[in-house]
Amino acid sequence: MTQANVAESGSDSSILETAQYNHRTRTPINRILERLSQLDLPEKEHFENYLRYKWRANHKPRTIDSSFTSIRFFLDFYGKSGKTELKHIERSDLEAFIEHEQDRGMHISTVRTRLACIVAFLHFLVEQDQIPGTVFKKRIRLKLPDTLPRAMNPQDVKKLLSMIDHTRDRALIFLLLRTGIRIGEALELTMNDIDLKDRKVNLFQGEKNDMGRVVYLSNDAVFCLKRWFRLRDPEKRFVFYGKGDTHICYSTAHTCFVRYLKDAGLDTKGYTVHCLRHTYASELLNAGMRLEVLQHLLGHQDIEMTRRYARLTDRTREEEYFRAMAIIEKGGIDGDY
Repeated sequence: MTQANVAESGSDSSILETAQYNHRTRTPINRILERLSQLDLPEKEHFENYLRYKWRANHKPRTIDSSFTSIRFFLDFYGKSGKTELKHIERSDLEAFIEHEQDRGMHISTVRTRLACIVAFLHFLVEQDQIPGTVFKKRIRLKLPDTLPRAMNPQDVKKLLSMIDHTRDRALIFLLLRTGIRIGEALELTMNDIDLKDRKVNLFQGEKNDMGRVVYLSNDAVFCLKRWFRLRDPEKRFVFYGKGDTHICYSTAHTCFVRYLKDAGLDTKGYTVHCLRHTYASELLNAGMRLEVLQHLLGHQDIEMTRRYARLTDRTREEEYFRAMAIIEKGGIDGDY
């Protein structure tokens, strides 16, 4: 190889190493702004300023990414409607976007989330004196169905657990079932977050609201974790580690859970990984735990979120119904048919 070829080869290697380094060191906001630069949207400068503001305000990358997606869809729709400046925005533009998303088949909860992201962006522009605040004279409200949390039937839980023969997977499933933490919180746990001696897990930052909390480990969860800890690579930082210095991704955990559901014959019941959190909450309430205590264990800022489980598991209401119905069926009052 000639000196020129060696120099050229060395130059190519240096460029590749530089590119790989830049990819590793790019911050989440830089990656999002790079995506934004490739889009043809009206008011991109305001959009970029808002994304930078959210990054400075220490919003989570996932939150910023959600805002990016929602605002991108809206600005694309806004531009295609013939408008180029947000100072001309009207309430009807937001209403038209909502109808557009519904026509595309988006779930109402998704539409409401996107609307919240867009409204936050517009409020930012109002505070920056970029658009008038008249668009917010009357709030747009979207009514969501007040659904019950889907907890797993106790017999179904037994069927599911009987299918899990992988030590790591069993430890993860028991951790979710006995602590009620979200799957994202479980996957991000490091070995320093788990205290088997005192049977507790320290969540220093909640997944959804950044609220740290402590949850506790049952005997069977401790047993499963100890078995996994004896097998896992002690050099790894995360409890449930993947390749390199990372944890296993959500899709991997989800795929495993779905496979176990199928093996147990439960794949048609609509269960998700999040149902383990619902099962945890409903079982604790059935065992007599007070709502205020469960609220802190689940990491809910609003107790009304926790109160949904009371509707699902209210034994008092159930007992009152059957007590009254027994009187009716015995002919104690009118209604003996």
